[in-house]
Amino acid sequence: MNRNALRRVDMNLLVIFEALMFEKNLTRVAEKLFMGQPAVSAALGRLRDLFDDPLLLRNGRGMEPTARALAILKELQPAMDTISGAVSRAREFDPATSCEVFRIGLSDDAEFGLFPPLLSQLREEAPGIVVVVRRANYLLMPALLASGEISVGVSYTTELPANAKRKKLRDIACKVLRGDNRSGELTLDEYCERPHAMVSFSGDLSGNIDLDLAKVGRTRRVVLGVPQFSGLRALLAGTEMIATVPDYAACALVEGCALRAEDPPFPIEAAQLSMAWSGVHDNDPAERWLRSRISQYMSEPLNITTP
Repeated sequence: MNRNALRRVDMNLLVIFEALMFEKNLTRVAEKLFMGQPAVSAALGRLRDLFDDPLLLRNGRGMEPTARALAILKELQPAMDTISGAVSRAREFDPATSCEVFRIGLSDDAEFGLFPPLLSQLREEAPGIVVVVRRANYLLMPALLASGEISVGVSYTTELPANAKRKKLRDIACKVLRGDNRSGELTLDEYCERPHAMVSFSGDLSGNIDLDLAKVGRTRRVVLGVPQFSGLRALLAGTEMIATVPDYAACALVEGCALRAEDPPFPIEAAQLSMAWSGVHDNDPAERWLRSRISQYMSEPLNITTP
């Protein structure tokens, strides 16, 4: 196809095509792109005519891309990334007057422990912006970045899309939360004997803490798994249960209540909290401003005070 023929191609169709390849569901694409489902269905029909291929085929209750659709996606994505980057770099960004919509992925610990002061600063500098937070962790982050559902994410991360960039924000140091009124810090024996509460996004009842305990020949007894950090304040208060959490989550949890936080009675290998973002947005002025504020407000050390 020559350059003149490109005039007949609607760029919006290509955006919808990319979303369809990742979501494989017309309803989710409609929600993601703020369109009606009939409009997405009509766009799929036009895309099938454009590429002379079914693109998506029914597979049980779901839909799967054809081999040609995946080949087209592989060719189109770098070009769309380049176009998106060029358009982003062409515009200026003024926080005070911006109405930008930022889509951020945050792990629950980062959202609970570090996001409030960041949001306060963002709102002070840019009162007209909109911030949309998606729940993210090391399992969800790659797909959220690759599909464009978020432009930047903060979490413990492992594998990322090929065009993604990553910056370490801080080591994830741990604190032990307790809501009893006994004096003195927990010994290792007491730590292992006490019932434990654990924040688990997936519902698993073991994690890196158990690996570190195994290094000193010990185990713990997890009796409660919850999906969010916010519930721990009420669940631990006045009980024998304890929870081992990131220091920044502990800082938020002990504020204004009877919980207290102390150092664990054994060495815990610190993981890393990282910021990851799509290379498409690397030079976008608005996104660069956002990343600078994330770095500033999610990297600083915390001083935890206990009652």
